[in-house]
Amino acid sequence: MGSDRTVAVFGAYGHTGRFVVAELRARGFRPVLVGRDPDKLKALAYGTEAHGTGAWGTEGRAAGAYGTAPDIRTASADDPASVGRALTGAAAVINCAGPFATTAAPVIEAALRAGIPYLDVAAEIEANLDTFAHYAERAHESKALIVPAMAFFGGFGDLLATAAMGDWTAADEVHIAYGLSSWHPTAGTRTAGAVSRERRGAGRRIRYTAGRLEHRDDAPPTLEWPFPEPLGPRTVIGEFTMADVVTVPSHLTVPEVRTYMTAEAAHDLSSPDTPAPAAVDERGRSDQTFLVDVVVRSGGAERRAVARGQDIYAVTAPLVVEAAERVLTGRTRAVGVASAGRMFDAPDFLRALSPHISVELFT
Repeated sequence: MGSDRTVAVFGAYGHTGRFVVAELRARGFRPVLVGRDPDKLKALAYGTEAHGTGAWGTEGRAAGAYGTAPDIRTASADDPASVGRALTGAAAVINCAGPFATTAAPVIEAALRAGIPYLDVAAEIEANLDTFAHYAERAHESKALIVPAMAFFGGFGDLLATAAMGDWTAADEVHIAYGLSSWHPTAGTRTAGAVSRERRGAGRRIRYTAGRLEHRDDAPPTLEWPFPEPLGPRTVIGEFTMADVVTVPSHLTVPEVRTYMTAEAAHDLSSPDTPAPAAVDERGRSDQTFLVDVVVRSGGAERRAVARGQDIYAVTAPLVVEAAERVLTGRTRAVGVASAGRMFDAPDFLRALSPHISVELFT
């Protein structure tokens, strides 16, 4: 294991990867930039394409964190030896390179060989299922730490649902409604979605009901969700299934987990003409806003968590970097493969996300 402040970022020059690199730097970590294309890695480290600043900023810090040059390493998921070399000296690895159906296993294997924790930002349902299915027993036996879906979709919803559950040991239903003002998908999001659709079969969708995943061929329902103000009631696509159906039931006893998406955002995602996100501030965030409304029901009782913020891709960075920090400082509650709500103290974790995300718990 390497320096406890050195974190490898696989897929560092991708849209989300660049946010993660910047967040690591801001918190005093030394990021190792890992990817397939050496020119893009150099552009990220020294240029101005990473949200207008380059990975090491423009404030006279071209030498990088700790007064040294940026650490750039070329690696590809289809070359396991190169991935292993890229993790040399790292204390942990964050995988930001989709599609995770292709990259997760090679990077996890390299992390296990190196004896370091693995985290990813996968929103692909099938890829997350693979991680739990293929590595749970092996990682537990070796006391390795693997945290999949440590992102806006999957990890964040799981933290909110876990915090809302409070002292309940079980619940009847978890509902996670995503109120996105818009959704300008990245190229990575589109590719990951295409891979997932291919794996489950054209036109098929997934929902989590009666304690299991179910494939369906019909269209998802449309309904109205009563979001809190200022969003208010909005038309949503019901059973717009996200990675939360993997993370939440992986450790919470809940037979029904449903996720919803505002109709406008769902349309943006499905349209081939929707452009990629465009930066509107110095941090590179888009003008997209979100409100996540989580409702947990047990018998006649109901508990709720509400979160607000800006740019679902940008907020993935503080989510996964906070997770990495807690993993490296021993603030964990599990070993092996575990989702965010199982691995961490959910209410404490959510409080640590301020000022990036505003969270209210109604328990």
